Parts: sequence; structure tokens; C-alpha cells
Amino acid sequence: MSAVQQNGELVMHRGEGAQIWDAQGRRYLDATAGLWFANVGHGRQEIADAVAAQLGRLAHYSTFGDFSVDTTGELAERLATIAPVADSKIFFTSGGSDSIDTAAKLARRYWVERGRPTKTIIIGRTKAYHGMHVAGTALAGIPGNHEGYGELMQDALTVGWDSGKDLLEAIERLGADRIAAFFCEPVIGAGGVYPPPAGYLDEVRRICRDHDILFVADEVITGFGRIGGSWFASGKFDLQPDIMTTAKGLTSGYVPMGAVFVAPTVWEPFFTPGGQTWWRHGYTYGGHAGAAAAAMATLDIIEREDLLTVADTLAARMHELLAPLADIPGVHEVRSGTGALAAVQLADPPTAMATAAALRGRGIATRAVGAGGVQVSPPFVITDGELTEIVDALTAVLTAG
Repeated sequence: MSAVQQNGELVMHRGEGAQIWDAQGRRYLDATAGLWFANVGHGRQEIADAVAAQLGRLAHYSTFGDFSVDTTGELAERLATIAPVADSKIFFTSGGSDSIDTAAKLARRYWVERGRPTKTIIIGRTKAYHGMHVAGTALAGIPGNHEGYGELMQDALTVGWDSGKDLLEAIERLGADRIAAFFCEPVIGAGGVYPPPAGYLDEVRRICRDHDILFVADEVITGFGRIGGSWFASGKFDLQPDIMTTAKGLTSGYVPMGAVFVAPTVWEPFFTPGGQTWWRHGYTYGGHAGAAAAAMATLDIIEREDLLTVADTLAARMHELLAPLADIPGVHEVRSGTGALAAVQLADPPTAMATAAALRGRGIATRAVGAGGVQVSPPFVITDGELTEIVDALTAVLTAG
């Protein structure tokens, strides 16, 4: 905060496609899709029109209990048709952090309803990021995000991000009868863009299944096409998650919204005919009607323009253009090729923020990510020329000495 106070703000004013302009009229290429969310690009008038029409008819109404809104219900049904697990139910939130906290509470409550209340421990991974609410902060594997808060949530711990053995050892040490769920980003995002090691996702999914531990796929970043070629990484890698958290690309950031996908195994005890179970959880703006309209319009665009295929092509092109940067002195490695997201890891991590600032001077809006990476995750609609412009600017900055 003091740095911003000293150096000033960069105030954005408008956007179109993969381009954004600041309040002084300077143009930038959006190398981060806002914050991993502007998948269909900026300035989509049809999304704005859909939201305006919904707000003019009914802005929102509580979706607690037996109340619903028609647009929200239609969105839930539509999402269920693309869910990686058939017959999933959808629980709407206001964003990714809400989705994570919802999943954490649901995982624990599920085991109570199954008569196993000792299963309360939730496991995350080092390098992982799961939002900024209490559960997400407690689960995350980014040390700086924990500092200064004390113990936020009991029974939360992390294991090595790339080791199924670490997970198995934690289960053996703690006892499977005490562990509720394992939270896993298919591709670690804000922690530095780390694709899963070969075989890792299959291994940890099997471990969870073998030990009766819920597998929660955090697809707040990878969902709705960012993984390339599929709606979700869970579908692409056949993860069959018990719970899946989403947000960002659901509305392409036009209106805040998240959605938790709940597989039949988990929702069943709450829907037992004649049952008396209440799940006292929800958000005032969960399933907001205006946000639902934005999501419906976003899904229309993704389907009409075949952006899942476009994102897959973009992922391959990004890898082709970015991989050679690894040969530049001062670049430790380039992590790319698994979805339309990448990081250029600098050998001297503290220089990443200065590198991002230098790129801004060349008309590229990006940021430092993880421990010394530079993020590249543009809107799916970026042109090849624009993508090349980003890589050329990166090359120029990294070779400037």
C-alpha cells in the first residue's frame, strides 16, 4: 500500500478484445486476462446487454430455501450438462474465495451426515493458492499469504505440491479416518503456474479414492476453457472430482460469480427423501440474477465461437513462442504447454516485479506471479500478432541487461 501511495496507480478505463486503455489513453495488451478471467475478451456488448436486460426485469432475489430466479435456475441446469461428473448439482457463490470456503464447509459437513464426524482435516499443497477467505488462506501453500494472521483454521495442512508420496505419508501419519478432503489445482496458478508432473493427478486421485477422502478440484482458474480443449481440467484429465470449485471464466469477469459443482456422492445425504438435514450456508448474492445472465451470455460466446478449441490452439502457440525464452540468461525456466497459461521464471526472483513494470512501459500489462515468475495468460481471443507482440516485449526486456 505504501508503494502504491508513493508511486501512484495505473487506472484502467476501457477494454476491447485483448487490449485495454488507461485513463490517459495509453494502450496495453492484457497478458493476464484481467486476473485469469477475461477469457472471451473485453468489451463484449452482448454480455453487457444481457445483464442490462436482466437488471431491468429483476436484478436479483434471494435464492435461499425454496426461492430461486428463473435465469439462475436455467444457468444451473446448463452447467450441470457440462459438469465433469454426471448429475452434479450446482451451488452458486459470489466468486472463487467463496467457492473454496463453501467446499471446505461442505466436505466437513458431508462426513457428519455420513456418521463420520472425526473426518475434519483438509489438506492442500505447497505453492497452491485457494483464494483469500479463511479456509483458502489456511489451505494455501504460499507462505507470505499466511503471515500475520495466526492460526486461521484448525485441521488444515499442506503437503508437497508434486508428490503423491507426501500425501500418502500424511494420510498414514494422521489416519484416513480424520481427513475430510484434499484440495488440488490441476494446474497451480497464482503460485507460479506449475503444470502437474506426469502421472501426479492420477496418483493423488487414486490415493483419495482408496482412502475415502473427498477430492476437491480447484478450477477457479482452469475452468471454462483455460485448460484448453475442454470445459474443465477435471474432464481433460478424467479426475471425477467429488467437489469442483469455479469462478472467473464463468462470467469472464463481467459480473462477480462462482459455482461449486457437487457430485452425487456428496449431495445425496442432503437430498434424502423425507430427510431433515439443513445445510445452513449461503450468500446474499449467490446465484445473482444479473451475474447469471452474464454467465449465460459468456457460455453462448464460448460455444458459438468454439473458444475451447481456440484456447487449445492458443496454448500450443504460447508454448511455441515462449519456450525459447528459457535460453535467455537470467531466465530459469518457462512453464507452459498445459493450457492457455504460462510463467516465465526468472533466475533472480526479486526482479520479477521490476520486469513486469518494464513490460508495462512497452505496453504489456502483466504481473509477477509465484516466486519470481512473469505471468502470461491472455484472453482466448488474442490475435497471433498480439501474442507475438507480448513475446517480443518479453524478449526485449529480458535481454536488455
